[in-house]
Amino acid sequence: MNVVAMVPARMGSERLKLKNLALLNGDPLISYAINAARDSGVFDRVVINSDGDVFEQVAQRYGVDFYRRPDELGSSETKSDDVVYDFMLKHPSDIMAWVNPISPLQTAEELGQVVKYFIDQELDSLITVNNEQVHCVYEGAPVNFTVEGLFAKTQDLTPVQSFVYSVMMWRTEPFIRKYEQLGYALLTGKLGYFPVSKRSSFIIKTDEDLVIAESILKAAAAGGEINILYDKLAPAGD
Repeated sequence: MNVVAMVPARMGSERLKLKNLALLNGDPLISYAINAARDSGVFDRVVINSDGDVFEQVAQRYGVDFYRRPDELGSSETKSDDVVYDFMLKHPSDIMAWVNPISPLQTAEELGQVVKYFIDQELDSLITVNNEQVHCVYEGAPVNFTVEGLFAKTQDLTPVQSFVYSVMMWRTEPFIRKYEQLGYALLTGKLGYFPVSKRSSFIIKTDEDLVIAESILKAAAAGGEINILYDKLAPAGD
């Protein structure tokens, strides 16, 4: 079974200019996704997919492949379905994973877990999600709680799942077939959701996000483990 990781790197960005090349703790943002995919050991190939030639040099630096997508697939109006379909045709595989560079805190180990889950569950498509045990409403109506009776504890709520997009995966054959029939295929066939860690669900969209991610990485590099300290008034023992 041939499994390929595609790391997208569009040159344009509306909220954070050239975000994939923005330095995060001394390394470009995109490098974290590349290293995680490469170090996971679950991919036969790792390929940067970009409309910018500069990313060919980035690919060479980190020892992965490069694909120069057509210019018409580089605009902010480009749909993910079109990017995936084009890549699948140019890079044949059994399974393709979109490893998102805007999730720099996702680890190689977790990437491996996502791929294993996809294969074990015999899925056709997958999107990573974030489990949130909070009271949620949609258009004014409760989603996972009721207004009748005692107010539910958050730990008793059914988690809602928001899309994270740190990883999206597809079996290529059903994706291509559906795309050629209908013109879309991102959510196709047997669809699964994989809840990722809190760190992986942190997505870089703004300069403020970069600052926060940098602080997390520097703190991890400095010590790693978090030691919880308590005020002197806290009771001793458990």
